[in-house]
Amino acid sequence: MERIIFETKMVAGDEGVIEGTAWDFGTPDRIGDMIEPGGMKSVFPLPLLFGHDTNDPLGTIDAASEKGGKLHFKARLLIADVPRAAQVWALSKAGAVRGFSMGFNILKSVERKVEGRVVGRLIKQWEWLEGSLVSIPMHPGARVTSAKSAVDAIAIAAAINRAAAQMKGT
Repeated sequence: MERIIFETKMVAGDEGVIEGTAWDFGTPDRIGDMIEPGGMKSVFPLPLLFGHDTNDPLGTIDAASEKGGKLHFKARLLIADVPRAAQVWALSKAGAVRGFSMGFNILKSVERKVEGRVVGRLIKQWEWLEGSLVSIPMHPGARVTSAKSAVDAIAIAAAINRAAAQMKGT
């Protein structure tokens, strides 16, 4: 009899972890502003809010990185400690709240012109103050791309165990 062993690892600390794109450097936001890569001046963690409401904190933005022409973020909703965070996390996982928006101070910018006409700003240096989960983000490319949980890990482990049981029976 052959044995099939599937090793699974589940990290309960992943509950409430969300990841996504905070900004696409190659495209302007809805008012024509663009951010130049390399200009962020911030210290993490940053507050994670809902709808830029400073009275509605949900968790923290723990890290950000620039890759592939985009600013990516990783945040954590405090779903075990903040009931509102659990609600927003459920909405995010369901796809109802998938937008992301940044609150920031512009430290250095220049006019952005197309064919001699001012169409927005090119933001060269900026201080990121907060990030917010929103229904409609200012930048069309800013969105949550992943909402992870221990529940997802348990579902995956259960599927692997079912597959292993079926393979044993054959």
